[in-house]
Amino acid sequence: MVGAGFGGLETVKGLAGAPVAITFIDRRNHHLFQPLLYQVATASLATSEVAWPIRSLVRDRREVTTLLAEVVGVDPDQKRVRLEDGASITYDTLVLATGARHAYFGHDEWEPFALGLKTIEDATTIRRRILLAFERAEREADPALRQAFLTFVIVGAGPTGVELAGTIAELARSTLAPDFRNIDTGSARVVLIEAGPRVLAGFPDDLSDYAQRSLEKLGVEVELGQPVSDCTAEGVTYGEVRLATRTILWAAGVRASPAAEWLGAPFDGAGRLRVAPDLTVPGHPEIFAIGDTVTIAGPDGRPAPGIAPAAKQEGQYVAAVIKARLRGEAAPRPFRYRHEGSLAQIGKRRAVIDFGWIKLRGALAWWLWGIAHIYFLIGTRTRLNVAINWLWIHARDQRSARLITQGRPIGTELS
Repeated sequence: MVGAGFGGLETVKGLAGAPVAITFIDRRNHHLFQPLLYQVATASLATSEVAWPIRSLVRDRREVTTLLAEVVGVDPDQKRVRLEDGASITYDTLVLATGARHAYFGHDEWEPFALGLKTIEDATTIRRRILLAFERAEREADPALRQAFLTFVIVGAGPTGVELAGTIAELARSTLAPDFRNIDTGSARVVLIEAGPRVLAGFPDDLSDYAQRSLEKLGVEVELGQPVSDCTAEGVTYGEVRLATRTILWAAGVRASPAAEWLGAPFDGAGRLRVAPDLTVPGHPEIFAIGDTVTIAGPDGRPAPGIAPAAKQEGQYVAAVIKARLRGEAAPRPFRYRHEGSLAQIGKRRAVIDFGWIKLRGALAWWLWGIAHIYFLIGTRTRLNVAINWLWIHARDQRSARLITQGRPIGTELS
């Protein structure tokens, strides 16, 4: 089992009680609740509230061996996965749930300046960059440079981009306002740039319109139909506009892990494996691939979205197939993704929810969004901590995780 994300963890959970020995491999020692990662990046939650050690999650599973290692290749002929240190591990059945990273559409040179959000390290780097921008603005005498520090650009208006934009706007206008003396944090510009015609393109038009209006009420500048053409340390270019900024956040696209390259298997434009209806790699019935690593059609014919519920459903299905094989039974019917709804938070009292049969917006949607996310967190203590943090933010506009950690000395970063 390679990858301890939602799909990998669900597969291991589904195999409980089966006569198997599982080797669980991940290059990090924790499982990450990625839907709330942006709240770490915007100082709302601590890292320990969205991540848990893998070993602690499987400590009662004696058949599971957890290894901290990075897989760099697969030899399907020898049935081995190759590790970064030169070692290899044999398998009878292999499940690849290796996830994805942010993609820059052929402009990887933008990555140092336009920060993506996929890991704990990404989140703490973004949090540091945002908070340092206010600190540098507080000491800056040049009005133009001060405004560059107080300009925050988010590229991509999907759920992550919308959630980042709304939360940064609230951070600047509410949380930080009493803390600074030389700057008005409320004057910070938050600019959300989207190449398409609307925000939250995966939501119905009315919810997308509501989300845009809500962002604009928070002070976010929404720029639609404006593809980004350049990102540097000094700013971003979109359309015909050059905007000076020291903080660019990238939420515009993802690219799958190189699992397809390891196997020489077919893949789509985002590098995602094209799997068979039973989630196996074509020509290799002993190799499954799930989550952001793969593309498979949903009920409407479009690819199943790269979200946690899809990965969990795929993990449950793979576990069922493996158990059926062990019992000598026929395999379950081909995998079919069941869309359970789309959710996005816009601000501390605004959200949109699309369940298909019902659509919600506003404060009620925000409460349901919070309840749903708390429910899927791991552990009672974590649920209580997150609930208390959110209630405190809701009542007092205070975010307690405003710590500047790691990175270069303050005099060099963002310079």
